[in-house]
Amino acid sequence: MITTTAIIIWIIYFCFLYFVIFWLLNFLYTDINEKNKVLKKAPFVTIGIPAYNEEKSIAGTIASAVELDYDRNKLEIIVVNDGSKDRTSFVVRACIKKYRDTKIILINQKNTGKGGALNKALSIAKGEYFVSLDADSFVKKDALKILIPHFDAKDVAAVLPLMKIKQPKGLIQKIQWAEYMVNLFYKRLMAILDCIQVTPGPFSVYRKDILIKIGGYDDFNLTEDMELTLRLQKNHYKIKQIMNTEVYTVPPSTLKAFFKQRNRWYKGTIINAFKYRDMTFNKEYGDFGIIQMPRLIAEGFLAVSAFFIVGYISIVRPLWFKFHNYALINFDFFPLITKWFTNFSLLDLDYTNLFFTISMTFIVAILLYLAHKHTRERFSLNSLIAIPLYIFFYSILASLALLSVYVDLIRGRRHPKQWLSEK
Repeated sequence: MITTTAIIIWIIYFCFLYFVIFWLLNFLYTDINEKNKVLKKAPFVTIGIPAYNEEKSIAGTIASAVELDYDRNKLEIIVVNDGSKDRTSFVVRACIKKYRDTKIILINQKNTGKGGALNKALSIAKGEYFVSLDADSFVKKDALKILIPHFDAKDVAAVLPLMKIKQPKGLIQKIQWAEYMVNLFYKRLMAILDCIQVTPGPFSVYRKDILIKIGGYDDFNLTEDMELTLRLQKNHYKIKQIMNTEVYTVPPSTLKAFFKQRNRWYKGTIINAFKYRDMTFNKEYGDFGIIQMPRLIAEGFLAVSAFFIVGYISIVRPLWFKFHNYALINFDFFPLITKWFTNFSLLDLDYTNLFFTISMTFIVAILLYLAHKHTRERFSLNSLIAIPLYIFFYSILASLALLSVYVDLIRGRRHPKQWLSEK
């Protein structure tokens, strides 16, 4: 007899397997490797760096931008100090004196938020291309030379590098290292179908005239990068994910900082998905409307629901029944163990859970291997620590963060009280 529990588990597993297999098949039938393109002519480029209380990292960020393998006469860096309360402005002035051969502009303004700071840089940018660079991110020297040539059509609005974790330390950062690795591989697959949903703060390169044409950044959005991306998608522009150059970023290192960042990310995702809900199942927006928008809207709710349903069905309820039964026999386990070995039968196994456990383990192993390969990460001691942590704990942490978002939205709390600089 098929129980309600079995039906729920089958539905959850089916949805998971369907989407994973869909993207893996997409991978098998498409060459995701971008061919290197030669930069024949160096256009003028503006790098905008929004900064709020970034005195510890801003010097390194500016240094990485200055040291780009690019014509200094075709590069300007605009740092917008958005009402910092620390020594950010002082550190930037020191960098201006240090790198006299590079055009670095410092703008000090009252706190407006990250979107407002980027719009300020965009308003005075002279470059043909505009690059956003978070003040705690560090880009490889070859990034501009590799990314700019991929603007090979007028409808290409943005080109993105690989975004990796800079020297992960501690359990929280190692979990995020594995998360970024998997997500970037997935993002490259999404790019094939023009389904990229976010152009992140660390070194996303934009065609400036397109940014201005669609109105720049949203000053008051929690996740201004996602909102901008959804607007680009709505206007039928293309976004490319390139896998052969990197930018490195510093993620949260504590649980408190992690939940604070993810609360903003997930809350912004839900709000923006609702804002652009008219794109959902709309054929006008191609695969993005048919595949990605429904996922954006449903993913958070399904993830939290699955977490609690599976947790209750697979862990809480069985443990409670076992505890109750063991209490009736005063926790005398020896007779039970002896009887289990004596009466064991293959027919006693739960083949529903066993089938999906084996299937998911196999698919996850393939996914992790491909993610390693195509993000050019090497198997190392860090991998051996980070991957098990990611597999066993990431979904729990993400589900708890999502739960806090729903609680905030129910209570009417949409925006944080202060400017947040997390990616």
